[in-house]
Amino acid sequence: MARLLRRFKVFMMFHGVKVAITAVILILLGLTWWGLSSLESFYRKMTLAQLPIQLMVGGLHALIFVFVYMRMFGKGFMSMKKTSIKGQKVNVHFDDVIGVDEAKDEAIEVVNLLQDHTRIKQVGGKIIKGLLLVGPPGTGKTLLAKAIATEAGIPFMSVAGSEFVEMFVGVGASRVRSLFKKARAMAYAEGACIVFIDELEVIGKARQFSFMGSQESNTTQNQLLVEMDGLKGEDSNIVVIGATNADESKLDEALLRPGRFDRKIYISRPYAEGRERLFEFYLNKVKFNPDIDCKRLANYTVEKSPADIENIVKEASLISTREKREQVEMKDLTAAMERIDLGIKRFRKISEKEKLNTAYHESGHAVVCYYLHPLDDVFKISIATRSNTLGVFHHQPLEETYGKDREWYLAQIKTALGGYAAEKLRFKTTTHGVSSDFQNATSMAHLMVWRLGMGSNGSIGDYYAGAMTRDGVNPLAYMSDEQKNKLNLETERILQECMTAVDEILSKEIDLLDEMVKQLMEKEELEYDEIVDICQKHGKTKIRRLESEGLLQRFRDSNLSDDLKEKLAKNEETPLEENPKKEETP
Repeated sequence: MARLLRRFKVFMMFHGVKVAITAVILILLGLTWWGLSSLESFYRKMTLAQLPIQLMVGGLHALIFVFVYMRMFGKGFMSMKKTSIKGQKVNVHFDDVIGVDEAKDEAIEVVNLLQDHTRIKQVGGKIIKGLLLVGPPGTGKTLLAKAIATEAGIPFMSVAGSEFVEMFVGVGASRVRSLFKKARAMAYAEGACIVFIDELEVIGKARQFSFMGSQESNTTQNQLLVEMDGLKGEDSNIVVIGATNADESKLDEALLRPGRFDRKIYISRPYAEGRERLFEFYLNKVKFNPDIDCKRLANYTVEKSPADIENIVKEASLISTREKREQVEMKDLTAAMERIDLGIKRFRKISEKEKLNTAYHESGHAVVCYYLHPLDDVFKISIATRSNTLGVFHHQPLEETYGKDREWYLAQIKTALGGYAAEKLRFKTTTHGVSSDFQNATSMAHLMVWRLGMGSNGSIGDYYAGAMTRDGVNPLAYMSDEQKNKLNLETERILQECMTAVDEILSKEIDLLDEMVKQLMEKEELEYDEIVDICQKHGKTKIRRLESEGLLQRFRDSNLSDDLKEKLAKNEETPLEENPKKEETP
């Protein structure tokens, strides 16, 4: 009964004016009827005859007013849509949030706190008032907020930061007040309420002040700060969840202080296990070949978000349909990745010589990467024309690595130079296609020497540190020509040493290079399995980090505690030469 009474009070709070207007209209109609019935027949008929014309004129005036209002203000003052949905009707559970397990664990803790707020009050604690979801686009921030509302079983109100922005002063602040007024009412009626603000950076970026007066975004943000400070008392059990793709440092400090968005959940792109589960989840929504290896797909899609993976599966199903296949195949998925990243395949007419040149270029990349890269494997090579490219070489890391060492940078440079070296080896000349490869190789060598201290000439430090800090002048202007020449010579030395290693491996494996080019000319595209088969037929096995593995083994054999040795043993990987199966699944 008490809840029904609360709901009636909430209904009257939002619809009381409408009820009052309806009652007044009914009373006026009753009085009009009573007045007309008291008139003589002639006057009553005359009044009734004039009534339609009066109504028509009044309606015309109203239409003119509305038209002028809409033309002048362009819906600027129209109220923002802020419908509330019951948590059960959102119907997104934590089981539906895949690939972001760490963030999900933190969200489950938030749900437990929402459900146990009575116990928290008993021990003198405070309920969470602000929760900030930070992460790249497409990682599931909105989905996670919906899951929190569903699992907690409380109403969910969703708005976007852009809905508060208007050119008219005070409109944004008014909309913030209106949003929280309804949220308080829902919390009063249902016990709690979640307000989800997407694109929080639109109204939450650091405020700027000037003598010309504060900006409209400042006013909107000030009102949001005031409203979040007012979330107290039993009738204000509101949790505000904000989501942003921007860096946390871009937001105003006042929003992040304790009592506002003080609880943060960082949502990163999924790891290999998460990507594997995502492929399994989305592939189960379409017909697919059971032989598809989701683990391999996960390794192909390092740094991809859940939204990216969903898009790949959708695009693969479309490609399968166009090819008139009854189920999605592995080649459909790899073709989908290429189409998304590089665009649709273009059937341009190119000469056989140009096609052969492109085949040697891409095969050179593949052979060098297969032999010399410690972490990456060749995903695919193609001479199908896409966008502005005549061919493409894909390579992906076998696993996520967050610290790049000198060996990795050198391997990247060597892989980039592989196309140039293969062209020069066979044709004694090169094409303009090497320009982007040179740009990548040179920029990495430059980074190694100038910023990371990875050269061998004794230069240590970041020579770009403090850029544009000395009276607006780049600090390179204060560097001596001798020091610049020393660094540039070291950059050139790295490029020359890498080029020598690439020439050596391609000259030694010229038969393998020719065989790969031959098959590429016939098939136009070579997948990972086909590339590995070609290399293994020539008796070649990829070598990865033998020195690093030996160092790890010596570390394991050293005087460590039994606990640490056991943990290291669980993570120990068999060297590739002794485990050829690992080569089949990058």
